[in-house]
Amino acid sequence: MEQLILLENPKVALVFEAYPDHIRPKMLALRKLILETANELEDVQELEETLKWGEPSYIAKKGSTIRMDWKKKTPEQYALYFKCTSLLVTTFKDVFPDQFTYEGNRALIFKLEEKIPVRELKSCIKAALHYHKVKQLPSLGM
Repeated sequence: MEQLILLENPKVALVFEAYPDHIRPKMLALRKLILETANELEDVQELEETLKWGEPSYIAKKGSTIRMDWKKKTPEQYALYFKCTSLLVTTFKDVFPDQFTYEGNRALIFKLEEKIPVRELKSCIKAALHYHKVKQLPSLGM
């Protein structure tokens, strides 16, 4: 299996550095999970790491953008955001009704003290990274 090529943007590292000390490890853990998941997908050779709306964002060629952020106005939580016009979050709600806290049809919300269900989250990330290949499949092939 080929190694994933990560197209990094140095401005993203600055955003991670700017997170408060107790938040940064959580955000870096989400980043690591996205990179790990992308690396497990044979057909994802390249992943772009960029900023969208000032937030760390990840996009694969046949995928839909995944963004992440922590906001001062909701300091007790952080989130993974997905394109709200996609079927991603609605499908996640169907497949994992009790494993996540959802914000409308655009985000998975994590409380700071919460243990993230890694296996389920990786499944959601895979669906997003493959979105344009799986959007016509029942439950996005999850």
